[in-house]
Amino acid sequence: MAQPEPKLTAGEKAKVAWYIGRMAKRGIAGDEVYQRDLESKLEGVLEGARKREERNAKTTK
Repeated sequence: MAQPEPKLTAGEKAKVAWYIGRMAKRGIAGDEVYQRDLESKLEGVLEGARKREERNAKTTK
């Protein structure tokens, strides 16, 4: 099941844009180009944002 997308900070948005841009550039090079490293970094940023939202939700209740 897909998790909802968290609200991103400005720094997180910049990282996401950078990783997606790099993935697009590699995608132009061909389908066989390795991208798992960038996908992992992107997931790490999103997971960190989800955890931050959870912490913030707990402290505001």
